[in-house]
Amino acid sequence: MARIAGVDLPKNKRVVIGLTYIFGIGRPSAEKICSQAEVDVNKRVNNLDEEEIKKIRTIIQNEFKVEGALKSEVNMNIKRLMDINSNRGYRHHRGLPVRGQRTKTNARTRKGRRRLVSGKKK
Repeated sequence: MARIAGVDLPKNKRVVIGLTYIFGIGRPSAEKICSQAEVDVNKRVNNLDEEEIKKIRTIIQNEFKVEGALKSEVNMNIKRLMDINSNRGYRHHRGLPVRGQRTKTNARTRKGRRRLVSGKKK
């Protein structure tokens, strides 16, 4: 089992798909990494030898920000938006959709379950 950037890659998947299990690496980045490391993209993770794993690991360390460092950078960006009181920061803080989606209907993923409002009192 290959362990790269603190993530155990699945054994029986292709290398390109296995690399996408690392936070911050998608399909295009995974294909680029494989071409730089001169690894066949159709090769399975369990068929990689130590030299190929070492090449992939060094490329990821030198050229990509992944896992913890990337997550902390994203969180710091959101915190910065909230600190400068921007509209995007306000919407992050309130748990509303950030990118201009409608909120009269839908938006349940961001807003959460509906809260019941009691009827009029007489």
